[in-house]
Amino acid sequence: MSRSSGLLPALILVGAMVAGCGPQAAPPTSTTTSTAATAPGTSAAPAPTLTSPPATATVTATPSTSAIKPAWKTFTTADGQLAFDLPSAWSVRDPAGELPEGGGAFAEVTNEAGRPLATLRTNMATGSTCTEKYPYSEFESQELPALAQDSDVPRYVFETRGDAAAPGPANTPAAAYGITTVAAPTGDSACPIFHFFTWPPTAAMFGAFYNPDNNRTPGAESLPYLEQARKYMDTTEYQNIRRMITSLRPAG
Repeated sequence: MSRSSGLLPALILVGAMVAGCGPQAAPPTSTTTSTAATAPGTSAAPAPTLTSPPATATVTATPSTSAIKPAWKTFTTADGQLAFDLPSAWSVRDPAGELPEGGGAFAEVTNEAGRPLATLRTNMATGSTCTEKYPYSEFESQELPALAQDSDVPRYVFETRGDAAAPGPANTPAAAYGITTVAAPTGDSACPIFHFFTWPPTAAMFGAFYNPDNNRTPGAESLPYLEQARKYMDTTEYQNIRRMITSLRPAG
């Protein structure tokens, strides 16, 4: 994964309108004659007075501005293999660079300001060697069965390596979000972040290392890197990134 890569519904209000079709005749009046005898010393009870029920007011609902969500759109990779949803104001550059030998997809997602937030690549040759482990944390994790290949069910994860006492791997950002088939770490340490998932013919990636220059986190500029990453989870931008990446699915 490149360090430089930062990577509705419309509410329809239907108002039922009832139009009069001309004057309507009043309901017929029926006259009832009582033949019951009146007991001596009593008078007949007065006939009940019939009144019409009050008219029912018609209330027209007005859609709340706060309930209208930003529009989203669907992007399909140039090779027609994968699709995902993203905010309509974001852009996708495809291809974002030289494609791997044998083809595949290489797309980069940028926000309204043109800052990269995630990269999608397929047909990648991967491999990793774990020679050292670091303290880790998983901010969140979610399985993505739509991308399962045989017994491999990838998951979306936002995780970190290192802490204040033990920095993460040298020359590598220590926080990242993306899709991986690597099992969740056990114990109190983990190998370096490796966000790749099985996708024919080899492997793919969709995510990015957390980069404060791209992943702007208001109010966190003075915080340590890992604390900024944690605070980024509370931003609308990150929530849209998570929704976008977890929407990845086979096209068609």
